[in-house]
Amino acid sequence: MDKHVDVSLVTDRPPAPVNVTVSHLKANSATVSWDIPEGDIIIGYAISQLRKDGQMQRSIREVNTTNRACVLWDLEEDTEYVIQVQSVGLNGESRASKRVQFRTLKETDWVPSNSSNKGELIN
Repeated sequence: MDKHVDVSLVTDRPPAPVNVTVSHLKANSATVSWDIPEGDIIIGYAISQLRKDGQMQRSIREVNTTNRACVLWDLEEDTEYVIQVQSVGLNGESRASKRVQFRTLKETDWVPSNSSNKGELIN
């Protein structure tokens, strides 16, 4: 009796995102962006968002997109979060990126503005 076993190689998975950064920090939102190593067909992404105290976890998954950024909404002010990003390819998801930690701003935080105003309230 001849059995054939089909084993998918780990190398079939897309590469993990690199250069994951958090920008446009506000009290209730932040923008996550990343780069993808060349050579693989990437059809989307998955983001794991965890509040540092472990009280809330959220997963975001989007396919049929070439976006390399995502706005995280409904965050709590002055709270630490940890995120990781995965590439979604034709053969599944990549390993997770390195963990990135950030803290949202307080509602009352002011930042310098390029305008004539002394500062701009971040919402």
